[in-house]
Amino acid sequence: MSQVKHLRPLKYRSIWISDVHLGFRGCQADFLLNFLQSTECKQLYLVGDIIDVWAMKGGLFWPQAHNNVVRAVLDKARSGTDVVYVPGNHDEILRDHLGSEYGNVRLCDELVHTTADGRQFLILHGDKFDQVVQNGRWLAMLGSHLYDLLLSANHRLNAFRRRLGFGYWSLAAYLKHRVKNAVNYIGNFEQAVADEARRRAVDGMICGHIHHAEIREIDGVTYCNCGDWVESCTALVEHHDGTIELLRWTEAQQVLTSEQPQPMPVPRPAAAAAAVAARLG
Repeated sequence: MSQVKHLRPLKYRSIWISDVHLGFRGCQADFLLNFLQSTECKQLYLVGDIIDVWAMKGGLFWPQAHNNVVRAVLDKARSGTDVVYVPGNHDEILRDHLGSEYGNVRLCDELVHTTADGRQFLILHGDKFDQVVQNGRWLAMLGSHLYDLLLSANHRLNAFRRRLGFGYWSLAAYLKHRVKNAVNYIGNFEQAVADEARRRAVDGMICGHIHHAEIREIDGVTYCNCGDWVESCTALVEHHDGTIELLRWTEAQQVLTSEQPQPMPVPRPAAAAAAVAARLG
């Protein structure tokens, strides 16, 4: 189990997370639970692939940590947070229930979010812009299986790194930035999303799907990708002035923990007595 520390709640106007993949062994559920417990918001958007139905077809994997994440989301919904679930391709079974509400969580295929500074962002998962998913489901399933193997190798590598005292590092993310075909795939996806945003006359698009967190301008459109909670543990957050920020939780959690006030050490009785005696002497 990952060792994470609980922080004082960070307050945002809105939060977006995607590609959690609950039910998959590579899900970083402990980090996500810590994130949910350490943040508060008015609106929480679950931007697809929150539950990995594809992974569970190979055998049920649902540890307590995954249950805890679901409970944390439902607790937020019951406490007044507006929680919206936008299904993706790995949890597409939920698309049969669009327009429904379960446990104060609304199911939508897509929706428009207006930021505090008046900008409009279209929110959807993004698989509709993935030509592999759209044109060859069997190929997408094969790619998903190979990706699972890569993440398994990534898990073993990081277990070894932890024993050496090093922090988390994503092999999969590293390869995405180095392999030409992966870079081209990401670029084509981002361009397709930006083109759709312009066609829909919105200021930007917020999506997930490709496990590549990003905020950047593309031809006058703000492209935002939530990333994932398998490799990078990232989320998009909106501050109360409307600014949208990409939060990398494995890094932010370490920084914020170091900034927490440290309790004053309580001296042992013998040491305290010696200190008093020295001052009196």
